Amino acid sequence: MILEVATIEVLAENKDAFESAIKRGVSEVLSKADGFVDYRLNKGIERIDTYALHIRWETLEAHTVGFRQSDLFPQWRGIIGGFFAKPPVVEHWLLDGD
Repeated sequence: MILEVATIEVLAENKDAFESAIKRGVSEVLSKADGFVDYRLNKGIERIDTYALHIRWETLEAHTVGFRQSDLFPQWRGIIGGFFAKPPVVEHWLLDGD
């Protein structure tokens, strides 16, 4: 299993709308992606306008190829991308035991 960690900075006035957009994007788009397992959105403490979006995928390719190269990715970005203060930083992690 793979953990995608996206560090996302949003404008302060958009925080509530961004959180709603993530929920909508997951329910309408991300949940339809092959290999998607689940997600968690974490709010920053020191950087209050920054979020850590954790998405678990069955494989790295499920995210980098299956999702990113599908019609779902532009839909996902269309829902959440307008809230970004700058492009997110995305990294992938092997989960313990995998």
